[in-house]
Parts: sequence; structure tokens; C-alpha cells
Amino acid sequence: MKAVRIHDRVGLDGLDGLVYEDAPDPVPAAGDVLVEVRACGITPNELEWPGTWVDRAGRPRTPTVPGHEVAGVVAALGWGTTGFSVGDEVFGLSDPFRDGAAAEYLAIEARNLALKPATVDFVGAAALPQAGLTAWQALCVHGRLNAGQTVLVHGAAGGVGSLAVQLARALGAKAIGTGRASARDLVLSLGAVRFVDLDAEPFESVVRGVDVVFDTIGGDILARSAAVVREGGVLVSIVSPPPTPDGIYFVREPDRAQLADLARRVDSGELHPQVTAVYPLPEAREAFLAKSTGSLPGKVILTP
Repeated sequence: MKAVRIHDRVGLDGLDGLVYEDAPDPVPAAGDVLVEVRACGITPNELEWPGTWVDRAGRPRTPTVPGHEVAGVVAALGWGTTGFSVGDEVFGLSDPFRDGAAAEYLAIEARNLALKPATVDFVGAAALPQAGLTAWQALCVHGRLNAGQTVLVHGAAGGVGSLAVQLARALGAKAIGTGRASARDLVLSLGAVRFVDLDAEPFESVVRGVDVVFDTIGGDILARSAAVVREGGVLVSIVSPPPTPDGIYFVREPDRAQLADLARRVDSGELHPQVTAVYPLPEAREAFLAKSTGSLPGKVILTP
């Protein structure tokens, strides 16, 4: 098959190490599903993840295939795999210590897949797993957000932030979004009740006493966020540990039930994955570069 693989850390953030080349066809192990990839979502910093370079025992495992969000069609099942049939349209999130979906085929554990939402195409479905699971776990698991409460979402136009705004509205909560001025119309259209331009005014001067802060930016924005959380509220970050004893830093976990819930919400019209750009697989370096060095909202997707 054709695949994008990284052999060495070369160039800006390792991007020059990405090579479009022939690679061995993956073989599904017991409990695996072989997926014919139709679309693959990328994360800007995933080439820095440990699993890109080593296995769980710390042993080198390059060359590896990036792109851990997948949408495609079931091509074959590993021994003992249940819950799917050949021809099913699926989406999911692959293990970061295994090869990703920037390829024509992917062998992925069945537990990390769910049936694709019926109302979006493969590109839209590939924008959902990482961002959707992250937003779902931030608000519902760690933030314990309830109807009638208010969440402040930093980076509300990004792939994760945009879904967090929509999910908050679906839960009956109010979302306040932050970002650059160019994101205002998008964030408000997604259901935020207010938008704060981070370049124009300190968010803590206009936002007070929120129940949850969900941070996707980090740095100074995260450090200043504790001041706007009400007593008993929660500060959640996916960038680094918050500077408060009760702050929560987490890395999303694959979860089939949550994927299925996200698919249901997409089909009901509650969630709309945001796709900024689509690149063909041979242009993977340009896709990573566009997302990591620009201010693109939403997700960037690769298609074989």
C-alpha cells in the first residue's frame, strides 16, 4: 500500500522526515479491524508524541505512520473480532503506539471504532474522533458540566474548542468562547453566548464565576484562568497541568461508547465537525505545516 511514514526527526518539528512511499500492508491481529482508509485526521503536535518514535517499552519503532483519526470502510476482521462486518462504514481513534491512518489501510483495535455518523461524509467523520472525545471527556467526565451552567472555552474555533462549544449547548449549558478576532463569527454561530477577543481585551476583565474553564491554549492563558472559576468550579486543560491544586490536566482516552454518542449527536444535528482544509495523502507535510504554523480553525484532513 501507499502510506506516509516518518523515519527520522528532520527539519521543522520533524516534518521533513515525512515520506510518501510504499509500505507493507497491515495485517489485522486478533481483535483488530482492517479499515480501508477514506479520510485521516491529523493533530499538529503528534510527531512529538512518544508513540511516534518508540513502543511502550521504549524501543525504537520507526518508520511509523502518523494520523490517528480514521474514517473508512471495514475491509477485513481479525480472528475473534466481533461487532463489525465487512463493508461497515466506521470511524475511530487508533492507539498512539501503533501506526496511524495516513495510509491506504489501517489495522486498528475494534474497541477503538464505532459506526460512522450517517449524515456526514468520511472527511467530516475523520474530524470527529480526537476532537470529539477530548471535548466530551473535558466537559462531561472531568468538568462535570450540567445544564444551566457556564463553561469558558479557550481556543473555541479550533477542532476541539469548536466541538466543546457545540457540546455545551447540546448539554443545556452556556458557552463563552475565546480566540482571535477572525474566529468571532464562527464561534458565535456554533452556539456560544459570548466571544472574547484575546488580542483586544483581558478575558478575566469580562468573564467571572464560570463553572468550568476548558483550556486548549495553555501558557499565560491557562495561568490566568483560575481567577475566573467560581468556588467549587473546575479548571481543565489538555495542554499542561493547571496552576491550582484542584485543576485537571488529562489526555483523552479512546472509548467506543463515547464515539457512538458523538455519532448520534452528529446525526441529530447537535454537533457539526469543523473541517478547514483537505489535502491528498502525498501532501501530508504541507498539511501538517499548514495546521502547525498557521491559525487555521477546525481540522485538517488527509485523503488517500
